[in-house]
Order: sequence, then structure tokens, then C-alpha cells
Amino acid sequence: MNSSAVDRFDSNARRAAGRFGRTVVRPGEIIRHPVYTRVLHWSVAIFFVLALLTGFAIYTPWLFRWLAPLFGGGPMTRLLHPWFSLAFVILFVLQFLNWLRPMTWNASDTRWMRNIRSYATNAEDVEPEDVGFFNGGQKIYFWAIVICALVLLITGLPMWFPSLFGRVAVIISYVLHDIAALVMLGGFIVHLYEGTVSQPGTFHSMTRGTVSRRWAWTHHPAWYRDATGRDPRADYERAKQVAARERPPAGP
Repeated sequence: MNSSAVDRFDSNARRAAGRFGRTVVRPGEIIRHPVYTRVLHWSVAIFFVLALLTGFAIYTPWLFRWLAPLFGGGPMTRLLHPWFSLAFVILFVLQFLNWLRPMTWNASDTRWMRNIRSYATNAEDVEPEDVGFFNGGQKIYFWAIVICALVLLITGLPMWFPSLFGRVAVIISYVLHDIAALVMLGGFIVHLYEGTVSQPGTFHSMTRGTVSRRWAWTHHPAWYRDATGRDPRADYERAKQVAARERPPAGP
């Protein structure tokens, strides 16, 4: 599928989803994720968690005791796991098409990766001015999920239909399947941390679809400039001056 076809598909999907919901933008906010993107994101997350829990129930007897009853017992858990996984992959394909263009790697992402230590330690108050809709770390996470989802799909088929693929293929599939699942679990934990504790206001973008202008010029200055036509650095400095004037004087 070429880029123009992807754009047409994505635009049509966004319009269709927009008929069933809306995004309210309050003063001082910018729309970041429309209804379609939010529905996709939460659908992918739900089926990922369901696939993860049923997979862990199958993976280890210790977790089987606690998780399998949630899904109706062992046989039902084994039946549901591949279907949950397949639903996750299908929905993630739609999310892949939705985010293919903004997730494309560019020179600013390479520069961001060279300074990832500053990002991790919050050494700078604002991100570099060329950070767009997604930064380099978010793009690496996205493409890691793409690769892992492919591995899970490819290795899941021999595990689902072992008689068609043979013993060796099934054994190799089990190993690769588990590795891909653990990588995705690690990324998922980091994603939750970054979207909540590390960057307050980020979670809001996936619930109401908007972010504050302060959040935008702090974390994604280039996108802020494109979305508003304003200079992110100038607005940051202006907000800092206002905050300094409003700060109560220090005591004696």
C-alpha cells in the first residue's frame, strides 16, 4: 500500500469515527489525538493486555492458578489466547497505518537519540526545537512493537496449528514467541511510566484528545509550531517570565 493510499484510508477512518464522538478543545489546549486514534489506541491496549494475561496463564503454572479462572479455566484460556492475539494484531495494523507518516524516522530523531541521557534525567526544561509529533524514543518503541507483533504472528501460527508445521518449527516458535512477548511487556511498562508519572498531561491526550500548550511546547516544540504557527521557545520564555512575576516573594 503506497503512502497516498494510506493517507486516504486514514482520512476516511478519521472522518467516520468523528461522526460518533468529538474532541472538546478548551482554552489553552491543542488537539493531539482525534477520536479514531484514541479508540484504536485503547482497543490495541485492551487486546494486548488480554493476550498477555492469557499467555502468562499458559506460560507458567504459578500464574495459571491465578489467571486461568478469570477466563473460564485452562481450556478456555488456551482457546481465547490466539483469538485475543489475532485481534491485537489486526487492530495494531490499523494503528500502524494511522501513525505510519508521523513515525517515519528523520534526522531530528537521530539527534534526539544522541541526547537521550538528557531526556531520561530531565536535564533540560524543554525538548530540542526540532522534536516533532513523536520523538525518537517513541518511534523506537513503535517500531519495536511492529517487529514484535510480526514475530508473535509468525510464531503463533505453528503453535496454533502444530500438526501443519512440525515439531522443530513449533519448538523454535515457542522460544521466539516468548522473547517477543517479554520485549513487548518491558516496552509496555516503560510506555505506562512515560505516559503518566514521567510526563504529566500525556495521559490526558489519550482520554480527552487534547494537551495543554505548555505540554506541547515543552515536549514537542516543532509540532507545537506546526499546530499553532507560534514560536515555542518564545512562548516558553514568556510563560516563564509570567510565572516569575506571579511567584510570591521569598521570606526573610
